[in-house]
Amino acid sequence: MSRLMAFSQRLAAEPPFRIFCKAMIKRLPVSIRVKAQWDVASRPHYLLGVLAAADEAIQEGVEAISIFEFGVAGGNGLLMLQEIAAAVQAETGVRIAVYGFDTGSGLPDLTGDYRDYSDHWQTGDYPMNEGALRRKLTPSTSLVIGNIRDTLPSYLPHIQEHIGFVAVDVDVYSSTCDVLRMFSNGARRMLRRVYMYFDDVDLMFTHRFAGELLAMDEFNHASSSVKIDKWKGIKKHRPFPEAGWLDRMFIAHDLEAISRFRTERKAKIIKVEETTGNTG
Repeated sequence: MSRLMAFSQRLAAEPPFRIFCKAMIKRLPVSIRVKAQWDVASRPHYLLGVLAAADEAIQEGVEAISIFEFGVAGGNGLLMLQEIAAAVQAETGVRIAVYGFDTGSGLPDLTGDYRDYSDHWQTGDYPMNEGALRRKLTPSTSLVIGNIRDTLPSYLPHIQEHIGFVAVDVDVYSSTCDVLRMFSNGARRMLRRVYMYFDDVDLMFTHRFAGELLAMDEFNHASSSVKIDKWKGIKKHRPFPEAGWLDRMFIAHDLEAISRFRTERKAKIIKVEETTGNTG
């Protein structure tokens, strides 16, 4: 029976069957995990990232996480993020707080050179109707207005939950640098692995010497304790591995916490062996 089930699942993920299966799943009361596997969400990158963060929290024994969208603009993404957070919280039991950061008035002052793609974006792009958006937010969602360079350092210390998922849609290099400071020494309160989405890394005019990619490279060069890398293996066993958003998924790895976990785990094993007398 298990072999038949496994074969059926593999068959369902093959073209053209996967198209019909996805259409059926959209109409069925399936779990949030099934929806994440089959990209059944208007923003599947948000769903997969938040679910992965909740699973990471469970593995680490963390009861509550924070998830972020930087670059809220009109607010459609933030509203979807709070909807996804509620669904993931209900299914996993992990408490999730949602935070959106934006100037409220569009892109801030740019560097004025190629690093901010000055031929594509300019100050004031993507303004927000703050009042209309706030009326749609739930109590678990906080909207922080102001330049991220100023608001994030002052706001972050008051966030008690571990950082679990971060969506970066600030478009330009300078603002991405400001976002990534949330992982700097002394300022971070994060899971061992924070799941991330970068919106502007694979456009025709983007390259590794500007924008979000340059900000990541510079962060990795400067930071010895946290490194950001592509989300490895994310395309495996997915019905739609060719989906473009999969290439925009990254993970911030807390190298210090990972090393510390290994040391703490070894110490616990030794303590148990000493208590039980089993030194094996």
